[in-house]
Amino acid sequence: MSIPLLRVERPNYQRVLNELRDTEQVKVLQGVRRCGKSTILASFKDELIASGVPESNIFYRRFDEFSLPLEQTAEGLMKDLGAAFDSANPDAMMYVFLDEIQEVEGWETVVRRLHAHPGVDVYVTGSNAHLLSSDLATQLAGRQVSIRVYPLSFEEYLRFKNAYDIAYQDADTAFSEYMRFGGMPSLFSLRSGTPEGIARELSSILDTVVLNDVARRLKIRDLALLQRLIAYLFSTSGNLFSTNKVVGALGSAKRKTSSETVDNYIDALEKAYVVAEASQSGLQGKELLSPLRKFYPADLGLRNFITHFSAENTGFQLENVVHNELVRRGYAVGVGVLRAGEIDFVARRMDERVYIQVSETVLDPATRDRELRPLRAIADAFPKMVLTLDRFGTGITDDGIRIANVVDWLLGEVGE
Repeated sequence: MSIPLLRVERPNYQRVLNELRDTEQVKVLQGVRRCGKSTILASFKDELIASGVPESNIFYRRFDEFSLPLEQTAEGLMKDLGAAFDSANPDAMMYVFLDEIQEVEGWETVVRRLHAHPGVDVYVTGSNAHLLSSDLATQLAGRQVSIRVYPLSFEEYLRFKNAYDIAYQDADTAFSEYMRFGGMPSLFSLRSGTPEGIARELSSILDTVVLNDVARRLKIRDLALLQRLIAYLFSTSGNLFSTNKVVGALGSAKRKTSSETVDNYIDALEKAYVVAEASQSGLQGKELLSPLRKFYPADLGLRNFITHFSAENTGFQLENVVHNELVRRGYAVGVGVLRAGEIDFVARRMDERVYIQVSETVLDPATRDRELRPLRAIADAFPKMVLTLDRFGTGITDDGIRIANVVDWLLGEVGE
């Protein structure tokens, strides 16, 4: 049983939408299914009405609603839009919101015609990167802007807890829950927030994503193979990935497949925003000829559900949180390779760069030295950090490396 999902403000997204309001660009909100795109769009619609936009000048359609026909066509949508335009004030801007538009066959034509219509501001959401890799991108010739939406950051997670009046002891305790159950907004709508109820909701989310955004799109018939691959990726997240190794692992589990199939499935999972890739990059003047990759799930709750909420590999889970936060902050994230060892994350944004190591604890001198050694081998002056769960022993080393508590960093209390 669930309770109504409150429209808790997610100001970063609202700010971007307000900045882009009334521009000719088609605004495309993309992200893994159930991460909050629909709520963000509905909140923005309410904001428009509160600012004086007449409701007759707003067309809002959510295409994954139960009440809509199973087969939705571009022709039917154009007919409904025509009726809405006829009843709107022609002297005012018309706002069109098309939520989960990929459910409509031929949707690209509708969006292209809306874009060509004067006085129309168009917003669409979708759960697959195909939205911007389709013919639409060519037809609009750059007149669209992508807004990536993610599951809740830890800062947003605390805001949701406060909005739902859910008590928590302190930020560190709440972070333990966040690490375990993730940041899917719909978890807050559960009337009973028991681990069993949360697991059922995460199972529902994962089934919807796998069936609707991956299997149906690729016309995958061997769902068991896809599910085994997801389980492998999630359980080994943070480890260097080799396609051939995965093919061998699946073969030993009597799921015979090929490298091409595995790569196609992974590409589909990336396009559905289920996982994100971080590739190796040489940091000492030489690019790697055959860089390996790491994959990180979009949400730790989904990852932990697949791994039966195992308490093992907390370090990799912490790494996953940091990776996702860096991506959320607009960084392109890779894995650094040098002779002195590996840098967990090399994060680049415009002309900025930051090197980050992640470790549960660095209180042990040997662990501390192991994490600091690769950072000290980097000759440039970009910031270098170690993020840890420790509350003691943090600060800045003599050679300028910041050791910081990860919760403080997630809440913006520690700069990069």
